[in-house]
Amino acid sequence: MRIARFVVDSDPLYGIVEGEPGSEEVTVIKGDPFFHGVERTPMKHKLEDVRLLAPIIPRSKVIGVGRNFAEHARELGNEVPAQPLLFLKPNTSVIGPNDPIVLPEFSEDVSFEAELCVVIGRICKDVPEDRVDDVIFGYTCGNDLTARDVQKTDLQWARAKGFDTSAPLGPWIETELDTEDLQIQGRLNGELRQDGSTNQMIRGVRELVSIVSQAFTLLPGDVIMTGTPAGVGAVQAGDRYEVEIEGIGRLSNPVVRR
Repeated sequence: MRIARFVVDSDPLYGIVEGEPGSEEVTVIKGDPFFHGVERTPMKHKLEDVRLLAPIIPRSKVIGVGRNFAEHARELGNEVPAQPLLFLKPNTSVIGPNDPIVLPEFSEDVSFEAELCVVIGRICKDVPEDRVDDVIFGYTCGNDLTARDVQKTDLQWARAKGFDTSAPLGPWIETELDTEDLQIQGRLNGELRQDGSTNQMIRGVRELVSIVSQAFTLLPGDVIMTGTPAGVGAVQAGDRYEVEIEGIGRLSNPVVRR
């Protein structure tokens, strides 16, 4: 099931996206599915008539996982860490499909990173791997924009990874997905730059969620970005970057500098 967050005229709504590509419809659901479940209403809209928003604005946090693909670690000259390299992005970094990525004034080298993102569905802590599926609401596409020059000079990654608009998410949340072998692709201005699979992850989804939950209490709507395959590179004003993940869809964002 694909759960989208969108606007038609005014306030954001949640809905179920159904139908064949090019003729999808969105059925509005009552309230917030993270707290009230999924209950359909009679109201429907054509997908082309709505504006998709970030499928979730985390009430608490976005957790990133660095160097979870060995080839990506090598391309940046880094060792694979013995323990997962975790970092936080504020919820103010989140934007949705087609929202502009605004390059920060303090950086001249911002990179794209196509990633599978896990959306948490219930409050949890210290989750064993065999119970992880019980706490996951679904999955979405993400782009972990990173100011590489600042990442190299700052002692921690808050500015480099957490600047406004550095976490595009979308286009919706897919609630039913086998994450063992999903293709992850990233395209810069239509040119394929990243082409990997979740089977290349050093730590898979269940192991990551379990490890993250040992450090942080996870809340409904929290997002875990699971790492990026090799092929990262810089974006410039005027570019557009697209993240496409098998079984979910495509997330596309223009890049601007103000």
